[in-house]
Amino acid sequence: MNLKTLRKQTLSGLADAVGASEARAMERIILEDLLMMTPAQALADGERDIPDFMEEKIRSIVSRVAGGEPLQYVLGRARFYGMDLRVSPDVLIPRPETEQMVDMIVDCFGGRPDLRVLDLGTGSGCIAIALARNLKFPEVCGVDISERAVALARENATGLNVSNVDFCRGDILDLQLPGEWDIIVSNPPYILNSEAAAMESRVLDFEPHRALFTPDDDPLRFYTPIIEYWRTHRAPGGMLFMEINPLCAFRFTGAEIVKDFYGKDRFAIYGR
Repeated sequence: MNLKTLRKQTLSGLADAVGASEARAMERIILEDLLMMTPAQALADGERDIPDFMEEKIRSIVSRVAGGEPLQYVLGRARFYGMDLRVSPDVLIPRPETEQMVDMIVDCFGGRPDLRVLDLGTGSGCIAIALARNLKFPEVCGVDISERAVALARENATGLNVSNVDFCRGDILDLQLPGEWDIIVSNPPYILNSEAAAMESRVLDFEPHRALFTPDDDPLRFYTPIIEYWRTHRAPGGMLFMEINPLCAFRFTGAEIVKDFYGKDRFAIYGR
């Protein structure tokens, strides 16, 4: 089969599952990941014959996505802040909104060297590694309650040759880390349990619930100890950045609330 025909079948199979717009984005990722081609290169080389094993591999990916599995888990990687990161169902898939939070931190602190940075609930390590790469000589620590997440974050740092970041196991509800921090950042669980019924099965059935949900009767369960820890472990001029549930933005007394690029109240910032 030539590439042009395979692309047409791939787009059709994906569109039936996720819609035409998302299918085009997924097809681009598949082209880059498996064939190391941009869409423009694929268009120019449409008559190229695709080996049977590669055709079957792409068909398998489309089948798994059509069955509801997130493409990032199928491929085992996700793009975040210009990086290719390993992901698995042990960690959340990094979102574009979280890239926006990294942008805010780099904008605020990009000119300062030798910062101490703490990322609470690090997951894949996406925030911690992005900050380690984009700030000036920082000392970065990522913490997660999941040993598997910590192991994956370490793999990502090693794979990207980032040596100024460390990862350890720890519980946001019982933080025992000493010292002061210039930046504390967190994207903790914030989706209310009652919101689960309206969520896509692609998220609900595959991403780790421990990293997603918080009780309806305690929506700030993870935020309250983070804020208290920041207040007692804040270096002079230090700031706290948190991704939040827009439904709960009014609860963050004293914080600056910043909207994401969808116009939703998505970030709470303390110390600015």
